[in-house]
Parts: sequence; structure tokens; C-alpha cells
Amino acid sequence: MAKWIDVLPANELSAGMTKLLAFEEVELLLINIAGEFFAIENRCSHDDGELNGGEICAAEITCPRHGARFNIKTGTVLSAPAFDNIKTYPVRIVDNRVQVFDQEK
Repeated sequence: MAKWIDVLPANELSAGMTKLLAFEEVELLLINIAGEFFAIENRCSHDDGELNGGEICAAEITCPRHGARFNIKTGTVLSAPAFDNIKTYPVRIVDNRVQVFDQEK
């Protein structure tokens, strides 16, 4: 059954910062863009490399290995060498706690 999972207090991740989150079979990258939180799978669709450490500019992340770019809000691929979108996860703030929707449960 799908459920919301508390991951950290909202004030622990400043704007422009990221945090790796490990779930059972997937690693997510939580990103704070100007106070709005987003969660993406920490996996480039080009070669399965990590997106963690990639440059973030506005709502885009660039894969640190080969330069593929993705929209953080939608997961849409924006440039080669990737051609497939990445998975995004719903995020909400409840009582100053960041929660990610675990779709696999």
C-alpha cells in the first residue's frame, strides 16, 4: 500500500541543497529549490549513474557523468545523451516535516 513517509524536518535542508534518501530498493535525491521540495530517483536514465553531485540550475539537474539534463519538477529529459525521463516522487510538508510519497508500498 502506498504511503507518505517522513524524511526530515523541513528546516534541515536549505534552499539549493540536496539530500540522499535510501528506501528499500530505490535511492532518491531530495532537492530544495527556493523553499520548494522535490524528489527524483537518483539515477540517470542514460547509464544508471547517480545524479547526486550534478549541477542544479533553476529546476534542472545535469548528470555529473555525461551531461544529460533533466527537469527536477517533472522528470522530463531535456538533453542527450539521455532519452528517457526519470522518475519523480510527490513531496509535501506537514507540521514542518518533509514527506515523500512511497509509491512502491
